Amino acid sequence: MKLFFLFFLSLSAGPLRAEGTGRTTYELQLDPYYTAAGMYNSLTEKPIEKLTGKSESEIYKYLLENIYKPRTLVFEISLNPLPYAGTFVKRNYRNFYEDAQLTSNFNYIQALTAGFEEPWAFSVFLGNVVEFDSIKKSFEGKRKGYSGLLLDMGDYHIKDNELVYDRWIQGEVKLKGEQILRDRSLVWSFRVGGKLHDRSWIKDSVFFGFRRSRTDFKKTGRWYENSGFELTSSFSRDKLEAIRHYFLVEKKIPSEKKRYAFTLGLGFVWDSDKKYSIKNGGDARNGFQFILRPNLEF
Repeated sequence: MKLFFLFFLSLSAGPLRAEGTGRTTYELQLDPYYTAAGMYNSLTEKPIEKLTGKSESEIYKYLLENIYKPRTLVFEISLNPLPYAGTFVKRNYRNFYEDAQLTSNFNYIQALTAGFEEPWAFSVFLGNVVEFDSIKKSFEGKRKGYSGLLLDMGDYHIKDNELVYDRWIQGEVKLKGEQILRDRSLVWSFRVGGKLHDRSWIKDSVFFGFRRSRTDFKKTGRWYENSGFELTSSFSRDKLEAIRHYFLVEKKIPSEKKRYAFTLGLGFVWDSDKKYSIKNGGDARNGFQFILRPNLEF
């Protein structure tokens, strides 16, 4: 039953919803890996700009061209439910967690909950935000694109499904967005930045990351339809040594009659032995963990 509960939590909980008009709007995003509430403030006299009738490449081009023209300030608080649930299970159901270790590199609880190194965060974004057309009002929140500067901060770090008190701050330049149309859903994220930790035994890092996920509900025969990938690589700030790689590929199977798709993601997380000092909670060997991520996309 506990395994079924974890699998159920991994299914997407629902779309973003937006409220408010004019220069300030509010949004709530419900997702098993990233749930957030945000306040969007236009820095100009105009509401958030709408970008309609653009192809994927045209969207990227427009956001890049306007990345240094900040017109929107966003405040957000976020919770990462499944990553936090992994720490809860390990802390309160230790025997169940240990029984989930099927091989040295595969613990199915860790495989289902991997994805974020923090349980929650507070974020400030300054940049350009645009809206896209959507198929209906209930998907209104899932039609935004972002380009600009993002600052995240929090007070806990997740290591091996355990919470570690660690005041951290992360800054990055980011290009991201979500678009839901009648025949497809598209999610993308491109970023580069750095992260500082209060705990001296956790390495400060610089990183880059790519993510692109596309679901086509109308078959086109293109090789990139109904697939996704994500890669984030981190390097130590002092010596630029690789300390973490996160890699995930997805295959999507859309329904022929209704607008939903089953998604299966497979990948891995690799942590170098240099990421943590051995004396204060590190490991004498490199850490490798497989990722298994079933999902249901609406």
